Amino acid sequence: MTIASAPENTTPKSTPRRGLSLVGLIEAMAAPHQIDRYLELVNPMATVRDIRAQVVAVDHPTADSVTLTLRPTRQWRGFRAGQFVQLGVVIDGVRHTRCYSPAGGASTRSGLIELTVKALPGGLVSQYLYANAAPGLVVSLSQADGVFSLPVDRPRRVLLISGGSGITPVMSMLRTLVEEEHSGEIVFVHYANTDADVAYARALKTIAEQNPNVKLVLVYTETGGGDLEGFFDRGHLDAVAPWIADPDTIDAQAYLCGPPGLMRGVREVFREVDVEHLLNTEEFAPAVAEPGEAGGEVSFTKSGVAAENSGETLLEQAEAAGLNPEYGCRMGICFSCTSVKKAGRTRNVRTGETDDEPDKKIQLCVSAPVGDVTVDI
Repeated sequence: MTIASAPENTTPKSTPRRGLSLVGLIEAMAAPHQIDRYLELVNPMATVRDIRAQVVAVDHPTADSVTLTLRPTRQWRGFRAGQFVQLGVVIDGVRHTRCYSPAGGASTRSGLIELTVKALPGGLVSQYLYANAAPGLVVSLSQADGVFSLPVDRPRRVLLISGGSGITPVMSMLRTLVEEEHSGEIVFVHYANTDADVAYARALKTIAEQNPNVKLVLVYTETGGGDLEGFFDRGHLDAVAPWIADPDTIDAQAYLCGPPGLMRGVREVFREVDVEHLLNTEEFAPAVAEPGEAGGEVSFTKSGVAAENSGETLLEQAEAAGLNPEYGCRMGICFSCTSVKKAGRTRNVRTGETDDEPDKKIQLCVSAPVGDVTVDI
């Protein structure tokens, strides 16, 4: 009302513009560093542009995982269920970044972020967080990203399938649907080695008990004793969600995240029953190139470095050559390692597809050279 009645020569938006100009002026004076580099010396959570988060709670739900509850700075814009964030920690003076999917409901108003990290053998960041994360730790954070998420118009029937630490994005989907009081059918199927390896066992059982439309199916592949036996197959699909394969079913979607074996098994079954178009997936295992004949030479033009093609991904070969290209997830998710392939053929280690197009942006972490390849790094 006040703005509408303001005199014609009043510019309500001038103050924000002056504020931005002031920040730019201060940063220019602070060069070569951003103003946040100085603010963090006083208070790591005081930022102008950067997003950071402080650990406010730590739990160890299984013997090899850690759950962190984070309070982000004001720049955080929230996330959609299923998306990921890039979390950065400083280890021995070097900042390392990895991608993790929030496991909490996207509809919650607490403003907090919940991440569950499995301590992988040889995993620098995951092992550090497992052993050292404590309330008060400040980490860097990105805005949420990724296309693996629930659609705005929620499907009437939802099948969620996860394995191991791939539980986090689909756990977020489940919690979000429950928070929204979704009335459609929800089936949650999780595969783990044993019952002790299910990070959210208690939360899942509570949700299923309190929501009649939620069906929980836990499968223990090493010990048995779960709701189903063995690994995912057509029998499992028919047992938990026969409507997926029913041609008369409408408004249904399936969401999958887990280790490579589970991903392959589910894709094969969905392909077999001709409903692969209903399957939405998220990879979480690092991309690994299959061994085989490599041949040729890989040239990194900006660095003036060349090396014999080992057959590994371009990211791994660049690192082996002493280069330090930017990367995030190492899984083909975050696109942090995107660079320009100037010439040559590459193979996507996820899909097996090859590409000969020159001057094309590629993801180093999922691209392996086939013969001679030139990359602009």
